[in-house]
Amino acid sequence: MGRFVARRLLHAIPVLLATTFLIHSLVFVLPGDPIQGLAGDRPVPPAVLAELHARYHLDDPLLVQYLKYLGGLLTGDFGRTFTGEQVSDVIAERWQVTLRLGLTAWLFETVLGVALGVWAGLRKGRWADNLVLAGTTLVIAVPVYIVGYLAQLVLGVRFGWFPVSGAEDGWPLAYLLPGLVLASFGLAYVARLTRTSLVENLRADYVRTADAKGLSRRRVVVLHTLRNSLIPVVTFLGIELGSLMAGAVVTEYIFNLPGIGQQVFQSIQLREGPTVVGITTALVLVFITANLLVDLLYGLLDPRIRHD
Repeated sequence: MGRFVARRLLHAIPVLLATTFLIHSLVFVLPGDPIQGLAGDRPVPPAVLAELHARYHLDDPLLVQYLKYLGGLLTGDFGRTFTGEQVSDVIAERWQVTLRLGLTAWLFETVLGVALGVWAGLRKGRWADNLVLAGTTLVIAVPVYIVGYLAQLVLGVRFGWFPVSGAEDGWPLAYLLPGLVLASFGLAYVARLTRTSLVENLRADYVRTADAKGLSRRRVVVLHTLRNSLIPVVTFLGIELGSLMAGAVVTEYIFNLPGIGQQVFQSIQLREGPTVVGITTALVLVFITANLLVDLLYGLLDPRIRHD
């Protein structure tokens, strides 16, 4: 097990380097001066401009800028914003909102997605199966920002069931509607994946053997079929946990939640390169950690899988 974890961590290093270098390059090769952009139409004194350029290494070649950022990252320094604030402090201030939103969406995907998939899989070819397939296809086809605005208008404004903006109502009330919107795309995939995997396993030889031994249908489905069917679902959900953190930009903007996604959106508009790169690095680390935990769970779900 230890060798497996070490090997996966080594594999994660090039992923982290490639991702951070790509984001760093896209942010800092944009035309124009980001320092002057922060000042708007007001002129910046040349001495101040030169000092800020030197402080943030803006005059260095792109590769040199990245290597300096990487050197700071190895010591736990995610950089500084153009206002002098530590990016790690910005992340710490807003991380709880994004974490609550991501976990709420992930719970929606896990509970509702698996339940709908099992419901459809056990009724293959019947009206319930067709209803789940048609509904999930519709959800996948509609962009998340349209789902968000419609949910906000109908469920929040017209019916008044949920808050429509901000996090003042706290968890879980303020996060239910944005969490459901954020989870809608992944929930549809989880339902379809669970349904497909369950239908395939129900045709397996071990299920026919269990039925021949006289085991109850509930015992066959819950203790045997469902456990094997959840292996690809767990893989998707593990990856999805990291994706939900990164994909919260649009949802947090629509519902005005002061989280990491909203900060990234504002930083892109202001061309706050250090903030964008630092937050992206943190999200990549979350994504890598989630994938490692999924691999470790394989052995618990299927004893045939071993980490050597």
